[in-house]
Amino acid sequence: MSFILNIETATKNCSVAIAKNGETILCKEIAEEGYSHAEKLHVFIEEVIAEAKINVHDLVAVAVSQGPGSYTGLRIGVSAAKGLCYALGIPLIAVDTLQTLASQVSFNDGLIVPMLDARRMEVYSAILNSKLETIREIQSQIITEDSFNEYAETIYFVGDCTDKCKPVLTKENFIFLEQIKYPSARDMGKISYDKYQIKDIVDVAYFEPYYLKDFMITTSKKQ
Repeated sequence: MSFILNIETATKNCSVAIAKNGETILCKEIAEEGYSHAEKLHVFIEEVIAEAKINVHDLVAVAVSQGPGSYTGLRIGVSAAKGLCYALGIPLIAVDTLQTLASQVSFNDGLIVPMLDARRMEVYSAILNSKLETIREIQSQIITEDSFNEYAETIYFVGDCTDKCKPVLTKENFIFLEQIKYPSARDMGKISYDKYQIKDIVDVAYFEPYYLKDFMITTSKKQ
């Protein structure tokens, strides 16, 4: 029996789940404007393990969202995952954040475009088919009225960019699934289990999140 702890902190959603043989059995999450990941993450980890009635030593691996996404959120999630893997001597699995987000779409036709907000009209996006196979790799792109016009298929947009992108992306084959806003650890179970079975793991010592863009530190103008 394979229990995997899944951690998703790339967005405002702080999310932790336990999956057994690829099926999520318990999930704790909260999405807040203030990014409460530092306060909530370890509490959620303890709670899901206790409520699943397993011991931390029953875990065979820890899976963590690798990005792109919030610099701070990703650092918090990866640090927690690494700490557990070191302490327990178990493998670390990296799961693509946008694939997790796209996995919430259940249509059998068309393409899926998971998007996470960057700034202004910029988003982190990818294009996948209904089997979650990558059609276009992750990009940091500026959204304009011409974006995605080369695709004739139905395109399902998901993520936290609806408010700024929907007024610009208006073609008839564009459908915004507004209820799917954030990636969740609840949807990482099958992905991480499939990776575990084929030993698709990362080096605990050297793994770094996929920020996509360099983290920028601004200097305060206050004297």
